Amino acid sequence: MSLSPAELAQLEVFASTVLPAGQVLPAAGRAATLRAADLVEQLPGPAQAGFRALLKALDARALLSFGSRFRALPLGRRVAVLEALDASEATHLLLRALLAPVKLGYFGDRAVWEQLGCRFEVQPPKVLEHARWRDQHLEAVSLADGETLECDVVIVGTGAGGAPLAHSLARNGHAVLLLEEGPFFSRKDFTGRSMETMRRMYRNAGVTVAFGNTAIPVPIGRGVGGTTLINSGTCFRVPSKVLADWREAGLQAFTDDALSAHYEEVERFLEVGPSSKAALGKPAQLIAKGCDALGYAHHPLRRNAPGCDGQGLCCFGCPTDAKRSMNVSYVPAALDRGAQLLTGFKVERLLVEGGAAVGVEGLAGGGPSKLTVRAKVVVLACGTLMTPVLLQRNGLCGTSGELGRNLSIHPASAAIGVFGESLDPSRTVPQGYAIDEFAAEGLYFEGGQAPLDLTAVSLAGFGPSFTALMEQFDRAFGFGFMVKDSSRGRVTGASDGSPRLTYWLNDRDLAQVRRGFGILSRVYFAAGAKEVRVPVRGHERLRTMEDVERLERSAFPARHVDLTAYHPLGTARMGVDPLRSVVDGTHETHDVTNLFICDGSAVPSSLGVNPQLTIMAMSLRAAEFVSRRLETLHARGARRLAG
Repeated sequence: MSLSPAELAQLEVFASTVLPAGQVLPAAGRAATLRAADLVEQLPGPAQAGFRALLKALDARALLSFGSRFRALPLGRRVAVLEALDASEATHLLLRALLAPVKLGYFGDRAVWEQLGCRFEVQPPKVLEHARWRDQHLEAVSLADGETLECDVVIVGTGAGGAPLAHSLARNGHAVLLLEEGPFFSRKDFTGRSMETMRRMYRNAGVTVAFGNTAIPVPIGRGVGGTTLINSGTCFRVPSKVLADWREAGLQAFTDDALSAHYEEVERFLEVGPSSKAALGKPAQLIAKGCDALGYAHHPLRRNAPGCDGQGLCCFGCPTDAKRSMNVSYVPAALDRGAQLLTGFKVERLLVEGGAAVGVEGLAGGGPSKLTVRAKVVVLACGTLMTPVLLQRNGLCGTSGELGRNLSIHPASAAIGVFGESLDPSRTVPQGYAIDEFAAEGLYFEGGQAPLDLTAVSLAGFGPSFTALMEQFDRAFGFGFMVKDSSRGRVTGASDGSPRLTYWLNDRDLAQVRRGFGILSRVYFAAGAKEVRVPVRGHERLRTMEDVERLERSAFPARHVDLTAYHPLGTARMGVDPLRSVVDGTHETHDVTNLFICDGSAVPSSLGVNPQLTIMAMSLRAAEFVSRRLETLHARGARRLAG
């Protein structure tokens, strides 16, 4: 249902209040309003109804404060109305929800980006050179309804868990079929438009949220490559202390030496290494300057992006294919070795006979055509959020009661430092540098620069001061941190098959968030920042060290800070006790024979560092066990034929 003319008029006044004219930028007008309205109309029905109620609330607050409707007030008083809504516990989060589509609508204008010296989009190639491996890729809709395929091993998911496994098994001569619900995106799809990319390449358009004592977005990818398609490319080995904890829990095989060969193979294949000084740019130089002044350890991050030229678009599809995500590395390599890939295939049912997995059934392109895959071994690599949902829907692997539980996410946030010089942050690696001084304490700091439109949404401001801040975009950059969480959450399936997340941030982890903001703000000021913007209610703008100290002393609740998370783990965790874990040390499920799980859900605990490299190394390790099982099943079948 479209907004009414009266609602559009109210929205336009609201937009011009959020983004009034500045020294460079024009006020939000009709075009921005219509783009915002279009975004609202793409929301589910209840969300649209909520948006309408918020528009009405503007008049209610304006009448209460000034005796006039919102649109009749001058700019200063309209801003005061928004400030009152922002200060109220009851309406603070509602206002934030109202701001998002308006800011996205405003910054959906090419002219605005160009006025701020930012690149609006890139021009992808129209045609890609044909490679032989592409012949091994089919779209599920091209197959006949009711068709049955057969293979040695079917792998559901093409991300950090599924793709390396597929390559290893195909290299060993096994018949491998990779299944992917999403499309196979390539350079011709990567325009650099962040919101467009999120709608197409992120599950639920990036709106996957963990709800508890606050709301924490947990964006994940949907396409060949999984979340590696839209992550920052950061590569870490698992800390030795974490492996020691796993061994103490009974997983004796997980030693540094045992995993080293697998890590080395992945690092060599993906050409993992630090980015160039030119690609890191001035933001990295300033972080280094601030850390040196404070005596903090720091270093360039290792990434799977050889030849990266710092286009700043890692999370929206690398336009040069420099980032060796699974869609340009392990998946093509697996197909080149004879594996096959079927995209647009949504697995609905796991086939189990006699306590053993024998295949999957699913729908092509979301339906109605049904396809069946028969396999000797089934591997789930759908990711930490989707693997438990699929198993729950099939009533499998629930004996321990741990399926979907033990969710860790690395709660994260970022601050923005504003400087007095041009930094050109949009043409640097978004996450290329790190502060590791506090890693042993469970705090890790990594670059977190976002594009212009997403930066605007992440900032809580509005009015003339907000416009002035956005006009300084070229002189500001973001840097982030994450917490090795002791909090835990849960994943269950919604009626439409999407994941439903619950997660309560405990006091210990919230204290780490507070400490993270304090440390990061000190680094910024030591590097020469004029001010620091932090997403904490009541502390949004820090101008002095006294402001930083006040933030560090504050006891804000979780709902007063904007958090995100990018590393969900543990919802089908590995362990030796079938009553406390879902898979054993070989990645095979305790409950179902020949059913393996190779993704972040099997990782036993929070890592404290980006997990993709560890998931890949564990995938290669799992390939050894899957290969042995296949060889055993082949030999058993041969004996039956001979007998």
